[in-house]
Amino acid sequence: MKKSDNQPIVPGGIDAYIAACPSSVQDKLAQIRTAIRSVAPDAIETVSYFQIPGYSYEGYDYNGMFAWFSLKEPYVRLHVRPPVVADHAKELAQYTTTASIISFPSKEDIPEALVQKLVKASLDVMKNGTA
Repeated sequence: MKKSDNQPIVPGGIDAYIAACPSSVQDKLAQIRTAIRSVAPDAIETVSYFQIPGYSYEGYDYNGMFAWFSLKEPYVRLHVRPPVVADHAKELAQYTTTASIISFPSKEDIPEALVQKLVKASLDVMKNGTA
């Protein structure tokens, strides 16, 4: 494991990020946050990386970042490390995806169990190099 010297991780800012988003999606963003925190309750929460909410553990590559979330209407998005999206392609077939982003329609319920599974897989990639 190597530490990355990219950007310093500055804890905090997620409440402000959610509050700055339209009220119609704040509950969806809070749901994703809760799902991530249920998997990694002691991870550092920050918006200092990519200017979107993210989660990290010190001592790993990429500043220990393993999950992020964001709003890009009409989607609430979960960002994870590659190859998590590819490894779960069948489960994610109904969603718009990129190599590292899953876009959930903001007008639909957030699939919290799926978010938790993907975050766990992203943690595994970070810690072990496997999904």
